Amino acid sequence: MSTAQSEAYLQKKAEKLAQKSPFEKIVDRELPATIEYEDESIIAFIPLRKQAPVHILIVPKKRIPTLNDLTDEDEAIIGKMFRVAQRLAKEKGIAETGFRTSFNNNEDSGQSVFHLHMHLLGGKKLGPMVAQDYVDERKKK
Repeated sequence: MSTAQSEAYLQKKAEKLAQKSPFEKIVDRELPATIEYEDESIIAFIPLRKQAPVHILIVPKKRIPTLNDLTDEDEAIIGKMFRVAQRLAKEKGIAETGFRTSFNNNEDSGQSVFHLHMHLLGGKKLGPMVAQDYVDERKKK
């Protein structure tokens, strides 16, 4: 199992971190978005490529590149992101039928925007988060 990010990924990540994130551009109204929620510290909007009938990105306005970059001061904003997800799930009618919240963090998860964001997904049966083909070698013995 690799414990490091590839050189190509690190280079692309550095390039993206050197400029304003697309989410900062949405906050600053430099890019259009269908905003579902906004307050002084969080913005939530529909992504360009929806992956479910309900798909909303919940984003802190403060740029935090990855979960690995969280500080003690960020604890409140993370909790607030979950409360916003709860509120939006209720508003969109998926709170009772079921929904998923997820964060992607670095290369193996496919993170491509280095500005922390939570995906809120629902409105259909979502199935497993990853292919169910992993075999735990420890259990084969």
